[in-house]
Amino acid sequence: MSIVVTGATGHLGRLVVEQLLEKVPAGEVTAVVRDEAKAASFAARGVRIAVADYNTPESFDSLFAAGDKVLLISGNEFDKGRVQQHQVVIDAAKAAGVALLAYTSAPGPLKAALADDHRGTEQALRASGVPYTLLRNGWYNENYTENLGPVLEHNAVVQAAGDGRVSSAARADYAGAAVAVLTGEGHENATYELGGDEAWGFAEFAAELSRQTGKEIVYNAVSVEDLTGILAGAGIPGPVAAILAGVDASIEKGELVVTSGDLSRLTGRPTTPLADSIAVALKG
Repeated sequence: MSIVVTGATGHLGRLVVEQLLEKVPAGEVTAVVRDEAKAASFAARGVRIAVADYNTPESFDSLFAAGDKVLLISGNEFDKGRVQQHQVVIDAAKAAGVALLAYTSAPGPLKAALADDHRGTEQALRASGVPYTLLRNGWYNENYTENLGPVLEHNAVVQAAGDGRVSSAARADYAGAAVAVLTGEGHENATYELGGDEAWGFAEFAAELSRQTGKEIVYNAVSVEDLTGILAGAGIPGPVAAILAGVDASIEKGELVVTSGDLSRLTGRPTTPLADSIAVALKG
């Protein structure tokens, strides 16, 4: 039996593998990657490396074994049919007879276009008959703290979310929830709504940035159309810019507020406050 993590060298996948290695022997972990060279540090620690690509179904042939627990980390290629990509993994997992297939989805209330592929994948997973866990990940603190350059340059947080609030947490918190499911028992056919313990708004985000930098940083609320244009102007492809701006419309409606407490309950610890992630980003 192996614990298999797809997308294992991505931002989330790497954290999952790192936290798994704190709980189970390296020989029980399989990291699925597209570029073997990027997994060299894991291989050196005894992790099994498997090279496979969501766009190449045959690369998943014989990758899984009966009894495996698999984490399917959602793909980020919006233009390549993510549901079909994920179906490749689901089909391979079903053929192998895995014990559990956990999937990183999106919050249940989220109606933005970004969620469509996640709902489609959830439907495919339920229809497959494979024991599953839906990890409906809320927003990451890092979505806002990893690219502070433009904010600090212009002394402004620019979003189209109005007074909406976000229950975000650190990426490592969500990795911890996945590890808890992969190493624990009793998570078959469960759905977890995951988010930070405390919701925040963008005016508070700007105020916290001001406090930590000593600069006066304001929150500029703009329209979804304006934000789409700003993102496109920054080099993000038009369709992707529209999807990302559409999330802000959902935030304004409260669709990224998560009150379940599932994330801190699964990890056994409070979630990481946004202020802590800001501090880490500013030091970096």
